[in-house]
Amino acid sequence: MAINALSYIGVNSDKLDEWQNFAIKNLGMQKVDYTKKSLCFRMDNQKQRFAISGEPGDKLAFLGWEVENKSDLQIYAQRLEAIGVQVKLGNKNLTDMRFVEELLYFDDPAGNRIELVFKPHIDKDKFVPGRPISGFKTDVCGLGHAVLHVSDINELIPFYRDALDFKISDYSFDPISLCFFHVNSRHHSFALIGSGQKGFHHFMVEYQNLDDVGQGYDLLQYEEGAIAYTLGRHTNDFMTSFYAHTPSGFFIESGWGGRIIDPNTWVPHETTLGPSFWGHERLYLPDQDRLKFRKKRIQAAQEGKRSPMIIDCPWLYQNIKNN
Repeated sequence: MAINALSYIGVNSDKLDEWQNFAIKNLGMQKVDYTKKSLCFRMDNQKQRFAISGEPGDKLAFLGWEVENKSDLQIYAQRLEAIGVQVKLGNKNLTDMRFVEELLYFDDPAGNRIELVFKPHIDKDKFVPGRPISGFKTDVCGLGHAVLHVSDINELIPFYRDALDFKISDYSFDPISLCFFHVNSRHHSFALIGSGQKGFHHFMVEYQNLDDVGQGYDLLQYEEGAIAYTLGRHTNDFMTSFYAHTPSGFFIESGWGGRIIDPNTWVPHETTLGPSFWGHERLYLPDQDRLKFRKKRIQAAQEGKRSPMIIDCPWLYQNIKNN
């Protein structure tokens, strides 16, 4: 029994024109013809990876997580109901809307809607990106990762760890409380940030080529106020990325070169380096709030902290070897 990938993400927003332009021209997603009142997008051969509901609110609508076997849905339903979580089975209208064979849904303790799905539909037509890119890194690693604001990080960790079997990758307390979880070989597919807020912080899409990230950075940095975090590299998953403001106010991280782990041998641990080796200057924050993150990056540089050499990145090394 296992949840093995972040399958899709849905957002409530009625800013359809803005989202269509952003997802296609900036991110490189492919629009799927759906309805005039909503949008959905492809990132690969899966029928749907990202959806905009057309409803006002500009917030996370749902996270869809794929299970390994159809029987897993019933097992999770029984486990969740045993701890007082109300679980509902999706009807045919909902499964058709999500392009999956079967699903169930419920709210986590913070009120975020979670959908567990079996067998997402595959499109027979080739993925056509909205801008020239080499493609997204999805496949067995799923869409990417999603990160939620939480008022108290310790209230949600047991739910995702114990009820949903998410495995902790690492965690930190300085300069802010963070907890990262993996469900496959991607270093993390989910994370909680103890910001004292509630809602959607960001989701990440990973590109096959670093130049796709750089060109996306160019496209957005020429727009006033579009960049939220400058280009940088994370300390825990080694992702080189930047963050952009979306039409709905949360962020999207565009990244490359993320860390691949062995879920069977990985040991969760505390990290103390701070979020980034370099870069990721948080342009949206006041100077005094940026300072604590800058100090951690300066400390990492003074101590000579770096990510492993390219040969120590299994996914990247394997791709180089095969080409």
